Amino acid sequence: MKFQFEKYPVDIILFMFWSIILLPIVLFDLIETLRIVLGLPFLLFIPGYILIFILFPRKKEYNRIEGLDRIGLSVGFSIALVSLVGLLLNYTPWGIRPEPILFTLFFLIEILGAIAIYRWKITNRDERFIISIETSQIKSNKKIDTILTIILVLSILIASTSIIYVIVAPVTGESFTDFYILPSNHNVTNYPQDILKGENTSFILGLINHEYTTMNYTIEVWLIEESVIYNESTKEYDTLYNHTWFMDKIDVRLKPTEITNEKNQTKKWEDNYTFKINKIGFYKLVFLLFTTPSEDLDFDQDYKDIIDSRIKNAYRELHLWLYVG
Repeated sequence: MKFQFEKYPVDIILFMFWSIILLPIVLFDLIETLRIVLGLPFLLFIPGYILIFILFPRKKEYNRIEGLDRIGLSVGFSIALVSLVGLLLNYTPWGIRPEPILFTLFFLIEILGAIAIYRWKITNRDERFIISIETSQIKSNKKIDTILTIILVLSILIASTSIIYVIVAPVTGESFTDFYILPSNHNVTNYPQDILKGENTSFILGLINHEYTTMNYTIEVWLIEESVIYNESTKEYDTLYNHTWFMDKIDVRLKPTEITNEKNQTKKWEDNYTFKINKIGFYKLVFLLFTTPSEDLDFDQDYKDIIDSRIKNAYRELHLWLYVG
């Protein structure tokens, strides 16, 4: 049995709708498997197929290309178009990033799709290239056609497998997290050192994720009263924790961002963190960053027996010395 779609260019309509579905899936970082399944044809096949359709809207018998030729040319033209888009974006303020590439290819496909539908409509009905599905077993009388088909399918599989491997196991540079403290006015020479007991004090806490994956961070805030003593046996100075109070915990989920020299990172977390200290003395305010969930602790509880291991197990550590009067 043979099915033919003669009333509408269903292939072009399908690919335009395909691109519309992919857009929110990528932007909202939905199911990864679905993104890969829909994204590979979006990059490797659809742009070139629609362009070939515009150039050759007629059947083979009218001295045009046939289905097998279309498939091969579609893959080649798609790679060329995506490469050209990347080259052009490299000279724009947006650069070669996933979002600009996605939007550029989306609008390119929709515009080319509209042109392809117009070309299909103005082509003589008997000459139009249409999609037909043969449900009976297909027998090829030409060995060369079979060989070419096998080579083409293998080439597409190899290219798709390579891209999937790059997506699943990308080659990345050093992974790290920027963890920083800034004064509220962003003036790095203006960190307060003397504060009043019970006075609200604010600092900017910041995180930039360069870990190449979405991270769940936990920031613990500690107030430490410590002293340093000289150890005669080791001939080194040891830190003695007299008191250690747990003050706060902040949970942050942050998407990764590429490493750039730009001052304004597009994906960073900053919080104008406000605190107050109800004790008089000289203290170290410590911010510990963890990448794994930490157990709940009681606020303002003295944990001097566990703070040493806490600091050693932290992914990053920042501190400020404060005199509270």
